[in-house]
Amino acid sequence: MRNRLAGLIRPETGRCLMLAVDHGYFQGPTTGLERPGEAIELLAEYADSLMLTRGVLRNVVDPQRRVPIVLRVSGGTSILRDDLSNEDLTVSMEDALRLNASCLAISIFVGSASERTSLTNLAKLCDRGQKYGVPILAVTAVGREMARDARYLSLACRIAAELGAQVVKTYYCEEFEKVVNSCPVPVVIAGGKKIEERAAIELAYRAISAGAVGVDMGRNIFQSKWPVSMIRTVRSIVHEGKSDAEAWELFQELKG
Repeated sequence: MRNRLAGLIRPETGRCLMLAVDHGYFQGPTTGLERPGEAIELLAEYADSLMLTRGVLRNVVDPQRRVPIVLRVSGGTSILRDDLSNEDLTVSMEDALRLNASCLAISIFVGSASERTSLTNLAKLCDRGQKYGVPILAVTAVGREMARDARYLSLACRIAAELGAQVVKTYYCEEFEKVVNSCPVPVVIAGGKKIEERAAIELAYRAISAGAVGVDMGRNIFQSKWPVSMIRTVRSIVHEGKSDAEAWELFQELKG
């Protein structure tokens, strides 16, 4: 378990940069990921790990590429449905081990109609992870009527940790320190929807400054006009401790 976690969160910095390319499991051919193999080949060398599905891993990722895999193992709904929270486990532990996954990712939907199902799925997955020594990443979501604020995100993250997740992925919010300080396991922030590059760089900096151990960014990297420059810039914040101003200056140099 510790060995696999060390592949995600670099021991020398205690931080991580994950590249999220799992969007197709419910969005289909997402902009920038129409041909996921091309995006992965372009960006993987700058990421500490890849978050993706088994279909993409098996079919388009070079098996000789030595990058830790965060395997998406929940799903079952699409953007055509009103209730995206009605997910189930979609990958067996045996198949995850065949794929040499370093970590398994599952979404939980606190405050939704499917709250209980998603939380019990997490608990079951944590049991299996403990049996085989595989860490679990809980991806938090909250009900549509709930604001993405420190109160509700703290609730979701703490529940995920209490049920056994080794790492939690959540959204950045104001007073993010409260979320981190009330969660006994490492917290990684989601990049979220595509925003302007300067804003995404500031988001990564604020999250790391507030105590997040890392960033799991997807659309703000592969949908950028300068994806390589963007991932290298975010990496400088995560692992080199650059400020948002220093990172923005680096981004201007790289894209030039």
